[in-house]
Amino acid sequence: MNVNLIFKIAAVGILVTVIGQILKHSGREEHAFLTSLAGLLIVLFWIVPYIYDLFEKVKDLFAL
Repeated sequence: MNVNLIFKIAAVGILVTVIGQILKHSGREEHAFLTSLAGLLIVLFWIVPYIYDLFEKVKDLFAL
């Protein structure tokens, strides 16, 4: 896993938090929720290949 991936995830988290707070204070809670959901989906798309590789390595380790 790259250190760059960790920095990308942190940047998305900070950006989503700031945008969410701005939207909540302007009375658009629905848009704030959708923004946080979009941020979560972006991060999941980045992390899923690493989780898949982890499961493949565990499967190979135990030869299942």
